[in-house]
Amino acid sequence: MTTFPDISISTERLVLRPFEEADIPALADMMNDESIIAWTRAPNPYSPSDARDQALRLAPAERTTGRGIVFAVAEFLTQRLVGIVHLTHTDWRLLATEASYVVAPWARGEGYASEAVLAVARWLFQDQKFERLELRTAAGNTAAQQVAQKVGCISEGVLRHAWIARTQTEDGGWTDMRTDLIVWSLLAEDLDGTPDRISGPEGFGVYPTYSDWG
Repeated sequence: MTTFPDISISTERLVLRPFEEADIPALADMMNDESIIAWTRAPNPYSPSDARDQALRLAPAERTTGRGIVFAVAEFLTQRLVGIVHLTHTDWRLLATEASYVVAPWARGEGYASEAVLAVARWLFQDQKFERLELRTAAGNTAAQQVAQKVGCISEGVLRHAWIARTQTEDGGWTDMRTDLIVWSLLAEDLDGTPDRISGPEGFGVYPTYSDWG
C-alpha cells in the first residue's frame, strides 16, 4: 500500500501539520460556522466529540489507509487553527488526488486558503511527483471558486446535480439543496509564475469529502 509521508509543510505565515489534541476546541468552533455548515457534509451541530474523532482518528486514517492526507493549517507564530486542507480520493497509479479546504471565520480575507493550497500543490508536484490535483466546488460557492482561480486551477466542466448542500430555513434550521459541482484541475505547469502567497479576500472554501472519512 502506498501512503503519503507523515510530514509538516511551512509557508511564510502558516504551518500545515497533523492535528493535535489542542486543536479540538477550535476545530469544533470552526465547523459550526454557518458557511461551513452550508457547503460541507460535516455533522450539524458539530460537537467537541465530533472534533476529537476527526482530529485524532479519522484524519490520521486518511493517510495510513492510503486515501490521502489531512493537514491542520495553523498560524506559524501563534499555532492558532486557521483551517484544513484535505487530499483524498488519491489514485496512486494516476498520481492524482482531490483537494478540499475550509477556513475559520476569523481567518477569512487574509489569503490563507490560497497560500495553504499552493503550498500543498507544490509539495504534491515537486516532492511527491504527482501529475494532477483536482478540486470540486459547488456552483454557488463563489469563495471556493475564487481560491481555485487564484492558485491557477483550470475549470474543466460541470457535474450536474452532483452535490447536496444545505440552506438555512426561515425558522433557523437547515434543509438539503441539490446543486451542481464545478470541476477544476491543477497541473505542475499551471503553477509556473504563481507567487508563493496570494493576498486578497477569500472565504471559507469547500470541503465536500467529510463523509468519506468514516
